Amino acid sequence: MMKLQKNKHKHITSFQIIILGFFSIIILGSLLLLLPFATTSGKCASFSDALFTATSAVCVTGLVVKDTATYWSVFGQCVILFLIQVGGVGIVTIAVSAAAISGRKIGLMQRSTMQEAVSAHQVGGIVRLAKLILKITALTELAGAVLLMPFFCRDFRLLKGIWFSVFHSVSAFCNAKFNLMGAKEPFSSLTSYSSQPFVNFTLMALIIIGGIGFLTWEDMGKNKLHFRKYRMQSKVILAVTALLLAVPAVIFFFFEFSSLPLGERFLCSLFQSVMPRTAGFNTADLTTVSQSGQLMIIILMLIGGSPGSTAGGMKTTTVAVLVSSALSVFSKKEHTHFFKRRIAEDTVKNAATIFLMYMVLFAGGGMVISRIDHIPLLTALFETASAIGTVGLSLGITTQLGLVSRLILILLMFFGRVGGLTLIFAALSQKAAKSSKYPQEKITVG
Repeated sequence: MMKLQKNKHKHITSFQIIILGFFSIIILGSLLLLLPFATTSGKCASFSDALFTATSAVCVTGLVVKDTATYWSVFGQCVILFLIQVGGVGIVTIAVSAAAISGRKIGLMQRSTMQEAVSAHQVGGIVRLAKLILKITALTELAGAVLLMPFFCRDFRLLKGIWFSVFHSVSAFCNAKFNLMGAKEPFSSLTSYSSQPFVNFTLMALIIIGGIGFLTWEDMGKNKLHFRKYRMQSKVILAVTALLLAVPAVIFFFFEFSSLPLGERFLCSLFQSVMPRTAGFNTADLTTVSQSGQLMIIILMLIGGSPGSTAGGMKTTTVAVLVSSALSVFSKKEHTHFFKRRIAEDTVKNAATIFLMYMVLFAGGGMVISRIDHIPLLTALFETASAIGTVGLSLGITTQLGLVSRLILILLMFFGRVGGLTLIFAALSQKAAKSSKYPQEKITVG
């Protein structure tokens, strides 16, 4: 019996460990939020509210059914912040780092799991990378809190201002969108700070730093400003990130927010181009944005951040590979490539698979929510894009959704944070047996 259990334990894959880790933290967070002193009223939250909030926090999404500042007590807010931090940095990263700091030996299984969790290319140096991730996280969040403190202490007094600074710094770096601005007006996000450049740029910097990815920061730290020495992946991430920040900002500036003064219009446009990938704060009322502007935000939410980061979404590299693959077809080139480096066919297949899964779940979830809750389709699609992209932006319908729609969003948030391929590989843990190839026959596409 003992031998059987031991063999079964050996068959647990890295992907299954990652999923079980996220699931366990979500359940723990839900139970803590069910405690009566987790709410300001002293009454127990409903299980659906607690589960939705815990899932949104662990999956660093930010969609909420209750205003974080007014509904949850300081204890409840601390639980949410803890869940955001664990979900953003990664359960496996924290566990491996803690074990390394305590002097415990890190086995191959733990190293392999850590590799999958942060999308590292190799197992070697994974413990050093885990420590680096915690170091970058701590220093960045501390710096963000210090920079925000003068403004929040001015508006909310000393102790509350310090708490608000820490909370929003962690939430921004982890791309989580949870905020305490409901203390001014429920569900108002950061609209009251739309004209304050320092607060805007601090939050944008935290979000971009968290969304670029720890492997990219490691590469930049090692090679400094020598762009040619960067890994091909780092070059792609930086190029695509710059493009996705600049182009939407220009579109928003010329076609949205025209009623604002010029300086505030520029600031608002830039902020809205950063937030959908995938932090979810907003300094403008998104219900006033045109449908084409909302569609632009949906596209940005689905793309998300970069691999090995605190952000969600399909990832910048996935979109880059698909675009490069299409360009190679247009130019009749045999292989997909970036910066004079060829991309493996398996990578192109994985990118196409991820894109298909996101499109099916995003569109399917939106259609179901639109049908059962009688919500306009674009509004429902905005919500599902926000959930699967782990963004947290909303057009104000989250609190109005029924139980089935909430469950759909919970599943989409979990899928978006854990990753589609991780879920599939966890379900299909056994390696496929090698078999002979079938005869090849052509099929016409396009």
